[in-house]
Amino acid sequence: MATIEECRSALDKLSDNMAGADGTVREAAALDRSLSCHITDLDITFVGRLKGGRIEVLDTLQGPPREKAQIRLAMAGDDLVAMVGGELNFAKAWGSGRVRLEAALLDLFRLRKLL
Repeated sequence: MATIEECRSALDKLSDNMAGADGTVREAAALDRSLSCHITDLDITFVGRLKGGRIEVLDTLQGPPREKAQIRLAMAGDDLVAMVGGELNFAKAWGSGRVRLEAALLDLFRLRKLL
């Protein structure tokens, strides 16, 4: 099972990857939205913003998200680490229910370019 530190590191790496992207991926990451990532097996939530093509983690909370962010992710810590490491395909994980992504319909259309 991934640790809190490994999950935070994976989010930082994902942020770096998005910031270094170009073309349609960079355009999709350019949203300014509140964001939460609930790590289900650790029962913690990273909250922050997707802004300027980066993920800014502002806080780590115990339990599920207290407020409804505009973009909401939920998954096991191992799945987060595996996705960022390229070992788990996001679309397949989302399709099988291992990863949950909730957002407004227009945001989902933009975010699909990241996937």
